[in-house]
Amino acid sequence: MFVLRFLCGQWYNPTTDEDLESQGYQKVCRLSTLVTALAHDLFHFEITSQVPEGLSKHVVSSKKAQANWYRKLLEAWRAAKPPPKTPEEAARLVIETLKRHQKADVEGLLAFYGLPLPHTLVQLAAGAPTSLPEGVKYEFQTFPVDSSAIADGDGMTVYVSTTDPRESSCVPREVQEAVVQRSQARVEENYTKADAIHEKIIESGYRGIDAPENAMPYGKGAKEELTKIVQGKCLRVLVYGDDQYGRCVADIYCDGKFVQELMLKKGFAWHYATYDQRPELARWEKEARATRVGLWASSNPEKPWEWRRKNKKKGQKRIQRKDKSEGR
Repeated sequence: MFVLRFLCGQWYNPTTDEDLESQGYQKVCRLSTLVTALAHDLFHFEITSQVPEGLSKHVVSSKKAQANWYRKLLEAWRAAKPPPKTPEEAARLVIETLKRHQKADVEGLLAFYGLPLPHTLVQLAAGAPTSLPEGVKYEFQTFPVDSSAIADGDGMTVYVSTTDPRESSCVPREVQEAVVQRSQARVEENYTKADAIHEKIIESGYRGIDAPENAMPYGKGAKEELTKIVQGKCLRVLVYGDDQYGRCVADIYCDGKFVQELMLKKGFAWHYATYDQRPELARWEKEARATRVGLWASSNPEKPWEWRRKNKKKGQKRIQRKDKSEGR
């Protein structure tokens, strides 16, 4: 399941970059530190004609050959419109520019900057899946996602604007009413009530794929991967309908990329066919299994819905034992 929790209301309504940053948000245009390191070294090479110290420990070719790579990379970087902003984009530029060079050198250069290696990159489909669920109910844009709001590999809290009717009108009425109630409770300094209402608000969500829980193997990796994809970015959310629990089914896009596709192809989520039977999702999971990326490096990874069922039963047994003990 891909759960997207959303908050809105008078208590939080950032309108500028400064407001967003004061709340711990990253500017959308800010480059990854990994990409910045490569950009810095390219421009340093332009001025000094010197390659970075320590690179020779990661590659097999001479300093002269390394200088040739940096000349080519500098030209490719300048020609890129727009230039790379993510580690994946930077890795693709390096791989494409140096595709005629030795594999050991290309992979060594990527490793030197901590960029993704060729076998970990995924080829994304163009645009949305071809078999979309029938009937988009509504669509909204979020504020940039803060890393602290990402709960796990398939859940996060996002913010929408209450001053923009195009966004606030898409938020369910019960959530809007709860927002007003929470704001009033905070004015009255009734923080116990405000916190209870807050919990009610964040129970609204969206579903699609299922990632490992944080306590499971690969759970931390799934959360880190989702963070890399959406941190500091505004999301486009397409809501199609409700599941059997009354939660909304939606597709999530980030910088035009389908987030469910990324998580499936990188091997950090299962296709949850119970809630979404699109063949593309099944195929993307199959591709990840075949290349043994992410959690598929394990021969038989435990499914998160089975893990939750098992741990729920354990919790029920503990409660029963406690009740019996108190009964004595």
